[in-house]
Amino acid sequence: MAVQSWVDILKLSKKTALIHDGKRKIHYLFTDGKEMAEEYDLKTDELIVRKWRHKSTLGAQGQWQMEVGESLTNPVISLDSDVIKENCSNPVFIRKDTKTNFQWRIRNLPYPKDVFSVFVEPSERCIIIKTSNKKYYKKFSIPDIDRSHLPLETSALSFTHSNNTLIYKKPKEILTLEQELLKELKKLKGTSEGDIDCKTQ
Repeated sequence: MAVQSWVDILKLSKKTALIHDGKRKIHYLFTDGKEMAEEYDLKTDELIVRKWRHKSTLGAQGQWQMEVGESLTNPVISLDSDVIKENCSNPVFIRKDTKTNFQWRIRNLPYPKDVFSVFVEPSERCIIIKTSNKKYYKKFSIPDIDRSHLPLETSALSFTHSNNTLIYKKPKEILTLEQELLKELKKLKGTSEGDIDCKTQ
């Protein structure tokens, strides 16, 4: 049986569009029950947010998992709470794409550039970032590349020390796919926030 391409999976999904706050928000419901939500900047058409939600084995709605962008909702924890909270000075790894690049930033990692080692691990289809002082190690894949079954290319990878930014140049297949998808999304009749009838109180 032929494996469905990511383009076909996207085409078969049920899509809902909403124009709100200078953003085009798209909700996808896939045939397997997974959900994806994306937000695009209306002026630049750049992807700001992509997140996923899966149902649990018992059918309950799971939490949204960020793929692109950062979650702005931090749980409010009272001061007398026993909950263990992540240290706000810990390194924060965030993906923020541009039109031509996949891009990641690492905040709170104040080391000089020569401490960092960044490389592609083709056998594991991942990128590894590590520091020679053993203070940081991160191994991650690029879901877009995996979904399109494309190889990871070392030549597409670069690392700039300003904002600790890791850049991976989007392959032409991804650029073509994104342009085609954007054309389709722009055809969706998106309601603007004033059109929504909020009956739930």
